[in-house]
Amino acid sequence: MTDVEEEQPINPIPADVGEIIDQVRVEVSRLHSELVRYNLVVWTGGNVSGRVPGTDYFVIKPSGVLYDELAPENMILCTLDGKVVPGSLGSERSPSSDTAAHAYVYRHMPDIGGVVHTHSPYAVAWAAHGEAIPCVTTAIADEFGGEIPVGPFAIIGDDSIGRGIVETLRGHRSRAVLMKNHGPFTIGKDARDAVKAAVMVEDVARSVLFSRQLGNPHAIAPEAVDSLFNRYQNVYGQDPTGALN
Repeated sequence: MTDVEEEQPINPIPADVGEIIDQVRVEVSRLHSELVRYNLVVWTGGNVSGRVPGTDYFVIKPSGVLYDELAPENMILCTLDGKVVPGSLGSERSPSSDTAAHAYVYRHMPDIGGVVHTHSPYAVAWAAHGEAIPCVTTAIADEFGGEIPVGPFAIIGDDSIGRGIVETLRGHRSRAVLMKNHGPFTIGKDARDAVKAAVMVEDVARSVLFSRQLGNPHAIAPEAVDSLFNRYQNVYGQDPTGALN
């Protein structure tokens, strides 16, 4: 096989699918600025990915690239087994070190359209302590439908983190998991939804930590949590679309 042949995509991408991929590239690139805006990441840490609707692809950021240098054209297109699509835009770069974890989530949670990982300090503090964030504020009940659980410790680089995310969040209303000794991962209907969850998990992690300094925060009764979650997910706002599960 010649060098030219090796550079070609295994399966050429139809033009209409290419347009959708370009839209996801733009959105995923843009959303990384939200991680910086809300102080959820430092240096090159953290990542956002987005599933390409109607396909077996997702888009994720390249590894070790400064946030100021991220752009739609250097977002990386991957298959759902975590492989870079040969010959696609940005394919000369290495994808995020968390790509295998994101891919595992997309394969095993088909309703998920976005995955986010940050090292936001308050959420990381809970993850390092290995403790779930209890449902002691209405914000937690609204957004997560209960406590924010802790996932198992897992080594970075293969799909171990992805397995831990899926095992912890499958059947759980929370869109966030605190991977033990690591940090938060969030999921959503799309990349924007997952970024929102990342912003919110850091906000409530801070509030509950402050509350702990005053004493033992009071848990919200389960029936009240259910009511708050249902209202926020299905009634609140201009165009409610319901919870993931």
